[in-house]
Amino acid sequence: MKKDKWIWMPHPGHFICGFDCRFRLTTYVGKYIVSTVGELFPDSQVREICAKSRGIILNGIGDERKYDYMDKIGYEEIGINRKYETMVFKAKKSEDKCCPWRMTSGELDFEGYNDPGDAFKGHMKLCLKWSKK
Repeated sequence: MKKDKWIWMPHPGHFICGFDCRFRLTTYVGKYIVSTVGELFPDSQVREICAKSRGIILNGIGDERKYDYMDKIGYEEIGINRKYETMVFKAKKSEDKCCPWRMTSGELDFEGYNDPGDAFKGHMKLCLKWSKK
C-alpha cells in the first residue's frame, strides 16, 4: 500500500492506558494497524501512588503539582525498560467515521523505545514494513 493511502487515526490503537499517553500514532496500512504509544502520564491519583511508593513528596496543587511530578519523576514506563512501544495488528473495518479501522488480532510485531524520535522512526519503519505485506 502506498504511503498516500495510509490512514492516520487520532487515537491510541492499543494499550489499556493509551489515553493517558501523550504520544500516540495509529496508522492503517493495508490490512494492518500500526500503533505507537508513549509518554505515559497517569491520572492524579495514580501519580500520588507512584510518588509515595518511591518516597517522593510532591509539592503544590493543580498544574504546579503536575510540573513537580514531571521534574521529579517524568513519564512512566509503559513496559519493562521502555517509555514508548509500537505494535502491529490485523485490521478490520469499523463503523467509526473518525477511525474507520480497528485491530482484530493479537500483536504481530513489536518494538520498544525510550526516545520520542526513535519511537516516531520505529513507527514509520513498521508502517513501511507492513504496508508491503
